[in-house]
Amino acid sequence: MTALNDILTTHDRKKFAVTHGIKMHIRLQRVIIDGDRTCGDPELVSLIRQNPSLLQFFAKNSQTEVSIAGVINTRFISRRIDRLIVNHRNKTIAILDYKTDIDCDAFRDKYVAQLREYATLLHAIYPDYKITAHILWTHDFSLENIPIKPL
Repeated sequence: MTALNDILTTHDRKKFAVTHGIKMHIRLQRVIIDGDRTCGDPELVSLIRQNPSLLQFFAKNSQTEVSIAGVINTRFISRRIDRLIVNHRNKTIAILDYKTDIDCDAFRDKYVAQLREYATLLHAIYPDYKITAHILWTHDFSLENIPIKPL
């Protein structure tokens, strides 16, 4: 019986994590910070403003929930980027992916692979642009730069 309880507990934890992650994504996608003019959840706006490196990702020129698709190594990939900034003047692209995990290392390899796929798909569209990738850890609103090269 203990094994069944462990499975249910694990199932419940996963369900909570998925539900929390979906809710956080929805809240974050509604945030826009344009100087004193803001839209979105005031609590999130406050947390974002506490880390100036995050502000660019929530500016009015950022894009949210950007769909992207293509072929990588003969495999069709379809993804959605949480936040994207394309700067045509500087030929740069910045990717931001939200992660709600508390243990930043638990799925790091999976997340880096995901960001590498994003970068690869974007590189096919913008071959001359420098691409950077970042994770926003929502448990403490820290921003992590992920060194990335397209596949």
